[in-house]
Amino acid sequence: MSGNVRDPKMQRINSEELADAFIAEQIKEIKEQVGDKKVLLALSGGVDSSVCAALLIKAIGNNLTCVHVNHGLLRKGESEQVIKVFKEQLGANLIYVDAVDEFLNALAGVENPEQKRKIIGKIFIDVFAREAKKLDGISFLGQGTIYPDILESKGIKAHHNVGGLPAELNFELVEPVKLLYKDEVRQVGEALGLPHSMVYRQPFPGPGLGVRCVGAITRDRLEAVRESDAILREEFAKAGLDQHVWQYFTIVPPIKSTGIKDGKRTFEWPVVIRAINSVDAVTASIEEIPYALLGKIRDRILSEVKGVNRVLYDLSNKPVATIEWE
Repeated sequence: MSGNVRDPKMQRINSEELADAFIAEQIKEIKEQVGDKKVLLALSGGVDSSVCAALLIKAIGNNLTCVHVNHGLLRKGESEQVIKVFKEQLGANLIYVDAVDEFLNALAGVENPEQKRKIIGKIFIDVFAREAKKLDGISFLGQGTIYPDILESKGIKAHHNVGGLPAELNFELVEPVKLLYKDEVRQVGEALGLPHSMVYRQPFPGPGLGVRCVGAITRDRLEAVRESDAILREEFAKAGLDQHVWQYFTIVPPIKSTGIKDGKRTFEWPVVIRAINSVDAVTASIEEIPYALLGKIRDRILSEVKGVNRVLYDLSNKPVATIEWE
């Protein structure tokens, strides 16, 4: 399993038995590589970093330090889930960093999507590096690089990598899932005992909700994205659509329209629902949502989410539209 090229004869991990064998092999390789030295890992709570963390915990225990940075752009309940699973259930050495104000203050007034991405990436590296400098004896950096990352970007984990760390923090990499495809990573995650909701978390952009709060991010509109997204995910799960739709989320653009609530005129935002299916993310088609379910989601969003007076459904395929709005 060493190296950056997957052996074409390598058996696909598609069963619990093969996942268990992979885990045993990786624990051995991690121990051989790391020895009694310490590893640092940026734990986002995504599938790849979570499986990487769980493997490292099994192999080296408290010699792994996980840093979870809450930048304020996560979905509802995600930081809480990371803390519950890794700190409380797996006993991980976990550092939680509340950097919400630092990120949102830096993003205030910034409309350009690419500039927003750069700010988020830079501050993440700054915060992570700051935490790393507080720790003694770190020799390795754990990363949840998977095989498509290597094929597409020569080993750089887009949006999630911490490759821009200062020179004095030039750690050796530990990448235990770098030769696995996403479905295999999920299989290993299940075998490691991670929650199904974490292992099968739908794809999530590196800049998080920052690309779904279109234009300049404001805290109130960001909260409207977070709350409406939570309602959509909850109702999709109840209806079983979470098992059939590849990606689904809400967007709140920076526009307002007139509405009526409690007999009074309002001037508030719309929430846009996006639900698409895709195999490779190169093309995507919309999912047909039952109208009764759309109505239920609409009613909940309009009654439970502050600052919103319309709910819209994005009917656009990719191409011409992209998956995300930014």
